[in-house]
Amino acid sequence: MQAIEKMESTNRVAFATVQGATGAVHTPSGKPVASNAHPVPDRRGANFYVTDSEMESLLKLYLPEDLFLHLLPHLTRMGELAGGRLDDLAGIADKNPPELEHRSRSGENLQRIIKHPAYEEMERVAYGEFGLQAMSHRDDMLGWKGKLPPIVKYALTYLFVQAEFGLCCPLSMTDSLTRTLKKFGTPELVEKYLPQLLSLDWDEQAQGAMFMTEQAAGSDISNTETMAYPNADGSWRLVGDKWFCSNPDAEFAMVLARVDGDPVGMKGISLFLLPRYLDDGSTNQYRIIRLKEKLGTRSMASGEITLEGARAWLVGERGRGFVQMADMVNNSRLSNGVRSAGMMRRAVAEAEYVAHARIAFGKRLEDMPLMRRQIDKLRVPAEQARTMVFQTAQTLARSDAGDKEAYALLRILTPMIKFRACRDARKVTGDAMEVRGGCGYIEEWSDPRLVRDAHLGSIWEGTSNIVALDVIRAIKREGSLPVLQKYLSGLLSEASLKPGYEKVLREALSRASALAQKVAEQGLDQLARQAATALYCCTTSIAMAWEASKTGSTERMRLSQLVVVHRLLPRDPLSDEGVIPAAWS
Repeated sequence: MQAIEKMESTNRVAFATVQGATGAVHTPSGKPVASNAHPVPDRRGANFYVTDSEMESLLKLYLPEDLFLHLLPHLTRMGELAGGRLDDLAGIADKNPPELEHRSRSGENLQRIIKHPAYEEMERVAYGEFGLQAMSHRDDMLGWKGKLPPIVKYALTYLFVQAEFGLCCPLSMTDSLTRTLKKFGTPELVEKYLPQLLSLDWDEQAQGAMFMTEQAAGSDISNTETMAYPNADGSWRLVGDKWFCSNPDAEFAMVLARVDGDPVGMKGISLFLLPRYLDDGSTNQYRIIRLKEKLGTRSMASGEITLEGARAWLVGERGRGFVQMADMVNNSRLSNGVRSAGMMRRAVAEAEYVAHARIAFGKRLEDMPLMRRQIDKLRVPAEQARTMVFQTAQTLARSDAGDKEAYALLRILTPMIKFRACRDARKVTGDAMEVRGGCGYIEEWSDPRLVRDAHLGSIWEGTSNIVALDVIRAIKREGSLPVLQKYLSGLLSEASLKPGYEKVLREALSRASALAQKVAEQGLDQLARQAATALYCCTTSIAMAWEASKTGSTERMRLSQLVVVHRLLPRDPLSDEGVIPAAWS
């Protein structure tokens, strides 16, 4: 224990001061202490883990002490990379997107996607050094004996995504494809392909993708037109077009297709594993038609694919393709929420740094009342999302262990974080950019990339309307609402709260639950977003209050109360209300 404490102390000293690009010295909070700081504040070089005091206190709450201490060097390392080298590489990769080469220089029809070396270096960090794609499936990651809980993967991803968002999509899809293959694939398929997906060797490891979207079948999977025809050897031939395929040159993809002769609608859709290369080394029979020119995630390739009799293998039960793919989609939805939470944290941290370091009209920006209010309006949704990450990841661990009640809870938490955190990220990143002023609009800074990337989360793996309706679907089909109410009531009972504030939280939960139940029972789909938002805000405000009572964080308790004041309680827009009542503190 003394050796571990000494290592922790050494890490803290090593990162106690971070030399920024401007020459200003930074404290662990990321704030400059030099009086002659450059008038254009630059946070580059800050360690994104060390400068985040809330992250450490939360990890200590959610993880066993021995595991937290073991992970400390890895968290510190990821924070250092995210605030320095990874951030540089992400900027380079964003300006140098991948290119599709259709033929070799000798005229052979050999397609390949040319990725910038900056992107490939980030891949080596994520896939090789940290193994984020394999962490959920191996028992030997980061020197820890035994399976690491989901919180570890998501905490490291939360730090990584503060530098680079695009690469997190292939990481998530590889992780989710592996999970789906293990869960539904035949023993033969698992034995043959799983080692490649779990390898940490750069020359051997495989990446994953999922090809679902078609022109006529975006969110409406029942309109899938890609056809599957049986081969004599038990494999299948896939024919059709897929309209939006991220990581299109991945070694494996999960594909939805309609088996020839099966019923129309959702019951005719099956799930297939599509390898990029066949056993003889030849390329499978599908072509990447073109790469998409996207608003964000420019570093990572997304393209259109034509399947020309491509060979694939049935995964799971025929005709239940979407049900089985939903497991992969839900895992990706949670990852979307984690990424949005991380991007909001980066945006808020940049805004806080600028507000502290920038002096205008003889004052620091953070000393001006209106700026303090605006920064709080950024912090609230960012911290809500962070709490939701930890709560959902903890529930995922329980669900995977076979807890049926945890499964019902996970079924409602996952679309809640996908819906609300991803929507909030669009506004938080945009408003945080304004704090930096004109420089925030310049592509040399992280702000524009964050804004562009943040818009993706609420589109992929289900648009906002789709996932809000999925919250209601979880209530109707899984009985998730009583489970959520029971869970949140338990957190309230464990927390040490002022009676006045606990009463307000319980009343808000009761009202939000009544609204959600009414929407589910009466089919009031037009109120699905309102109900999902109410449940999300109740969940996060209660969980944040629980966290605050356990960690002793007065700031976290204040933010919990701001969620209630600004996102749950009725307010008169023409009044001067909005102050936390004294009875709550």
